[in-house]
Amino acid sequence: MLLKRAEDIMVPLDEYPHLPYWFTLRQAMVEMERTVIDIDGRKSSPRAVLVFDEAYRLLGLVRRRNILFGLESRVLDLSAISVPDNSSDKSADKNTVPQHLISNIRAQASRQISEVMIPIEHTVAHDDHLVTVMEIMVENNLNLLPVMANGSVAGVIRTVDIFHEVSELLL
Repeated sequence: MLLKRAEDIMVPLDEYPHLPYWFTLRQAMVEMERTVIDIDGRKSSPRAVLVFDEAYRLLGLVRRRNILFGLESRVLDLSAISVPDNSSDKSADKNTVPQHLISNIRAQASRQISEVMIPIEHTVAHDDHLVTVMEIMVENNLNLLPVMANGSVAGVIRTVDIFHEVSELLL
C-alpha cells in the first residue's frame, strides 16, 4: 500500500482551488466555499487555495486562517465592541457587532491574496513514494504539498490523503 506514488493519490490541480495572486480575499473565500473535493466518495472542503503568477508558476498558498487574519488584522479592535451593562438598556444585544466593524471587514475583503499568501517551500515529485511524501509533511508540519510533474504543478497531496492510505494499510 505505501508503495503508491504521489500521483496515485494526489488531487489533480483542476479539482483543487487555485487563483492568480491579484485575486481578492473575497474571491478566495468564494472559491474555497464552492469547492468540494471528492476522492473515492470521501468529500472534503479545501483548507487552502494555491496562488499562481501570470505565467502559471506557483507562488504560494493561502489558508483559511490567512484569509481570516487578512480580514481582521487591520480593523478588529475588540475594545470598540461595547458590551452593554444589564442595568440600563434591556434591548441591547451583547452579541451584536457594530456596523462599522462589519463595514471594515468587508472593505478588507478586497485586499489581494498575495498580501496574506505563504510562500511554498516544499514540493514533491509526482513519482515520489508516499513514504517520502509523509516524511516531508511530518518533518515540516505541512497539511498540503504541491505535486510537481514536468516543471509544473500537477496536483496536491493533503494529510487526509496520506492518512487514508496509511489507515488502509493498518486497519
